Amino acid sequence: MILIEDTRQKIDQHDIKHTYFKQAEIELIRCALPFGDYCKPPTISVDTKQEMGEIASNLTADHERFRHECERAQQAGCHLYILIETEWNIRDIDDVHIWVNPRRHFSSKAVTGKTLERIMKTMSHRYGVTFMFCRPSESGEMIMRILDGEFENE
Repeated sequence: MILIEDTRQKIDQHDIKHTYFKQAEIELIRCALPFGDYCKPPTISVDTKQEMGEIASNLTADHERFRHECERAQQAGCHLYILIETEWNIRDIDDVHIWVNPRRHFSSKAVTGKTLERIMKTMSHRYGVTFMFCRPSESGEMIMRILDGEFENE
């Protein structure tokens, strides 16, 4: 289990609680909370990406960091949605192969849309991450629909 501890909690003044948490195999994550000292992570979380290039970088150059984030969400029982804002005609993960990475003009090693789609499907399968796509003008509404649980049973 994971708990979030507010960063205003003084580390050296809560040893008894911290000892209990450690013995009970409860991981503490320190984070500024708007209220309270401890809480459980949310059950739904949305991570937004401003473009296809950002998610491509996350899944290639920053793969380990991104994978750890997905693992932590999964361990916390949180459904992580990655909402990618794009002007490309990509509406779901099965369309990602049509994306043409502009970096391919400079490097043949840059990820292709086909490879990116395969990586996304693997991450989705292993960690329960859901990749969603929308136009930038739709992102505010999509965030609210996701957080309201509209897509939970899909």
